[in-house]
Amino acid sequence: MPKTTKFSELRAKMKPEARAEARRLANQDLKEMPLHELRAARQLTQQQLARTLDMSQAAVSQLEQRTDGYLSTLENFVEAMGGRLEMYAVFPDGKVKLGLDREGS
Repeated sequence: MPKTTKFSELRAKMKPEARAEARRLANQDLKEMPLHELRAARQLTQQQLARTLDMSQAAVSQLEQRTDGYLSTLENFVEAMGGRLEMYAVFPDGKVKLGLDREGS
């Protein structure tokens, strides 16, 4: 039987630069993910989300596969997972958070 090693022991053997790079890559992955991966990371099934959104599981599947759609739909999807949708315009000199407030419309 092969010997197993705790992850904490492996991490302790890594050079500080390698640990920092691994942390940076993990954080990057968490910042950018498709809806289906976000749902899975939040440990929700399509059926659970469908019940929260009052729609069918098939409709949730279609939403996850879309590459475009209404912001309000996306906002509802994220809120059903317990989150809040934020949107930013990114420019070379910085980023600006865009308001999604529906009351101002």
